[in-house]
Amino acid sequence: MIQSSQTQQRSVSMRILSDDQVWEIRRAAFDVLEKAGFKCLHAGARKMLARAGADIEDTIVRLPRHIVESCLLTTPRGWTIYDRSGRRAMEVEGRKSYYGTSTASPKTRDALTGEYRDTCLQDIATGARVADALGHIDFVMPMGSSLDVPGEAADVFEFPAVAAHTTKPVVFISYTPLGCEYVYEMAAVIAGGMDRLRRRPFVIAYPEAIAPLQFPAEVVDRIFVAADRFMPQLPGSTVQGGATGPVTLAGMVVQMTAEALSHITLAQLRRPGCPVGMSGNAGILNMSTALLVMGPPENSLALAAQAEVAQSFGLPTWGLAGATDAKTLDAQAGLESAFSILSQGLAGINLIHDVGYMAGGMACSLEQLVMGNEIIGMAKRFVDGITVNAETLAREVIESVGPGGNFLANAHTVANFRKELWLPRLLDQQSIDAWLAAGGPDMQDRVRRDLERIVETHQVDALDDKVQAELQRLQDEGCREILDRAKKG
Repeated sequence: MIQSSQTQQRSVSMRILSDDQVWEIRRAAFDVLEKAGFKCLHAGARKMLARAGADIEDTIVRLPRHIVESCLLTTPRGWTIYDRSGRRAMEVEGRKSYYGTSTASPKTRDALTGEYRDTCLQDIATGARVADALGHIDFVMPMGSSLDVPGEAADVFEFPAVAAHTTKPVVFISYTPLGCEYVYEMAAVIAGGMDRLRRRPFVIAYPEAIAPLQFPAEVVDRIFVAADRFMPQLPGSTVQGGATGPVTLAGMVVQMTAEALSHITLAQLRRPGCPVGMSGNAGILNMSTALLVMGPPENSLALAAQAEVAQSFGLPTWGLAGATDAKTLDAQAGLESAFSILSQGLAGINLIHDVGYMAGGMACSLEQLVMGNEIIGMAKRFVDGITVNAETLAREVIESVGPGGNFLANAHTVANFRKELWLPRLLDQQSIDAWLAAGGPDMQDRVRRDLERIVETHQVDALDDKVQAELQRLQDEGCREILDRAKKG
């Protein structure tokens, strides 16, 4: 065998589906769109789809395969996402994995008291600042849904609270099409204008259709708002096996794919070439309680399989990891977080969100986020694999030390240990005596101490005073306009 290089590095990975299984799922998804179609409650979108050749019956849209495939041809095969300062942050393509926070829960678990309480806007700001300090958290979502601001206009409060407290990319869930427009106006102010934001996007929209196969008018409008600005967006419907989708994992993946293809078609017909992922959420029900659960292996199996289908199209993918059904930072929380974080990293899913969820997604927890950051660091090191070259093979080093020698003080060890060895921040690796001398702290103790340190010391580069003033003006204006429109129905 001819080697093209003297250095080989293999990233560790896994496959869930064979090529034949991916082909079968793709074909089934196209069949679903042709035979069952999807419900589109947006009259303008139905007219647009009819002009493209779709079969329209009342609000049901059936999509011939050739329409979907033509839209796939204009969909970008990946995007570069920047941070708030315009620096390259994430190349969302191939099998490159990035991890982000949880979002949109009504409850927050107080890290210091362990109390569950309603999420407030300050929790959103604090969550963004903590995420900004965590080296393995790559993007930030508003950690919760703030219940101390008007619900219809919450996005115009939550987005600036996040953007002011992190420089990292932001994925946002808007609550109304108008709120989505205001988020983009705010992001453009931060970026220095809409053209600059379009060239170096630091925000990703997350419009969520409703499974099975339903696109309400306001969801379609949010798809169009992002498409019109050529800003990246992620389909985000949640298929709950046995409730809003088939209970079989293969059937869930077929439906997730069909819903994502519907979303892509809507966006591309509106604005060919706009960036859209091929994504969705797998929801697993506990059949004895009928509650959605976050930690089972089937969740990661379905997400990894759907990602392999998306990868076969060359499109960005979406996952959910670092979440738990546990109510406290215990062994279950660690087990479920570690399993999902590692398995989805091995699957090469691009954007993996919801690190920090507790209680089945009903609460965001900064403790869970901080522990998740540690697990992500371990998982990233594992997925990086082993570099094999003349330096790492260390032939001469082994020869020079010889039988019975010691490598600890060797120059090769000093030069390479930081590159080779992952160093934990929170895991306990000290002796029994040292651990006892420190008071015998468990993981929750160490997480809380680290969290207290971050909250007390971490500083984020402040937004310019003029930018902050303009964000405040847009927040006030947006809140009034959104609430006025809501009153008028």
